[in-house]
Amino acid sequence: MLSDCKIIDFSKIQDPRGNLTFIEGERHIPFNIKRIFYLYDVPVGESRAGHANIKLEQILIAISGSFDVILDDGYQEKTFSLGCCYKGLYIPGMIWRELENFSSGAVCLVLSSDYYDPEDYYREYPQFMESVKRENK
Repeated sequence: MLSDCKIIDFSKIQDPRGNLTFIEGERHIPFNIKRIFYLYDVPVGESRAGHANIKLEQILIAISGSFDVILDDGYQEKTFSLGCCYKGLYIPGMIWRELENFSSGAVCLVLSSDYYDPEDYYREYPQFMESVKRENK
């Protein structure tokens, strides 16, 4: 459900020499981290994602720059603007996501609850919606 998506604040240790933020799986986030990847050099005006994961949970973090994340659970849509490296957006399974409005130099870090599995994706929105309707009958 869209109500399960939320911003998570990570620890920010301030120091005159530079700040530090750390993230610990199953402590700061609700899962053990099994995969990390990042998006970068996204041309201005391009979008990324355009899919839903079935079971996979993720945290998206704007490590540099900013971008918008549009989430859709099949019933409602909500946009989160990310642009702070010590905040992450938690996305559980069965949420359609689109990433857009990347600033120049934006980097999106993604922490995932499992290894890559092509069977865990809905890549077509109509298929996602069929599954949402089946689950809620």
